Amino acid sequence: MMPGMGRGVNPRQMKQAMKRMGISQEEMKGVEEVVIRTADKEYVIKDAAVTCITMQGQKSYQVAGETEVRDRQAPKEEAPGIPEEDIQLVMSQTGASQEKAVQALLECDGQPAEAILKIMSG
Repeated sequence: MMPGMGRGVNPRQMKQAMKRMGISQEEMKGVEEVVIRTADKEYVIKDAAVTCITMQGQKSYQVAGETEVRDRQAPKEEAPGIPEEDIQLVMSQTGASQEKAVQALLECDGQPAEAILKIMSG
């Protein structure tokens, strides 16, 4: 136990003690949400109060707020034989959704240029 912890701690003295020990903390502004993903769940903390604590060059984050726990869905299956780069290229050039880009690539035998023309002319 640190001296003086039994009674009210002076915030100014605490800040000075932390500075002497090389500990700094800073509240992060404008945080909208914090998401922690595990293999099967997502923990979503909206309007979170986040404090970054730096001690000996190592950063730790303290997060406070209301938590919503969600089950994670299995990742979407990629279209068989169509590289993700081709799907992304068609999407970026046309503004199409992933589903529409994949459909066009399937109809054009996986040729990105043809798929782009197909979407743009359709």
